[in-house]
Amino acid sequence: MLAQRINLILGALFIASLVVSNLIFQKFFSWDFFGLYTFEISVGILPYPVTFLITDIISEVYGKKKANQVVTAGIFASFFSLLIVYVSAAVPATDWSPISDALFDKVFGATAVAVFASMMAYLLAQYIDISIFHFWKRLTKGKHLWLRNNFSTFLSQFVDTFTVLALLCSFGKIDWALFAPLLLSGFLFKVLIALLDTPFLYAAVFAFRKRFGLKMGEELDAEVVLLKQEKI
Repeated sequence: MLAQRINLILGALFIASLVVSNLIFQKFFSWDFFGLYTFEISVGILPYPVTFLITDIISEVYGKKKANQVVTAGIFASFFSLLIVYVSAAVPATDWSPISDALFDKVFGATAVAVFASMMAYLLAQYIDISIFHFWKRLTKGKHLWLRNNFSTFLSQFVDTFTVLALLCSFGKIDWALFAPLLLSGFLFKVLIALLDTPFLYAAVFAFRKRFGLKMGEELDAEVVLLKQEKI
């Protein structure tokens, strides 16, 4: 069934983005935004906004229940990836291994803390995002998609950035002196990405509505679609 396959692909992209963001977070970079502001952020933030775009697409098209399901699946995937990292670290490297135990531990040694911090922030932010998204959807009666997309993302991204940085600083992985500048850079970057991804959300929702004959604000009922296809 096409609707189920698309949902599966969106879920796979969501989980991949989430897991990768936890694995690469230790590298930081700076980005001069047209001379207006210089971002100093972790590369782990790059794939993370994709997760919020995907949950907004799933929320709008498939409904709140499906969005919460993919969030829960992401939690299990993240902890499973952590288990794999632990096992990999426990296995001793050979003398000829291009990556030594010391180098492996340096790159992935903070993964446990990162995953814990990320998961706590992730749980709060994603469920807040989904709840606020549907609150605005009910309030606007399915209209003004841009409003619920951005309002839900802005608040949830602030919660996410604040929580993960607070936990990383508490565990000593980041100096507290960097908390405020990293919070500002991280939040502003996520707000910028949220604004930029709005056209992609509209394009995705438009494609779904056209393909499955959905009205504005209407959610896709997979069982109804399946019955229609069986009749055809």
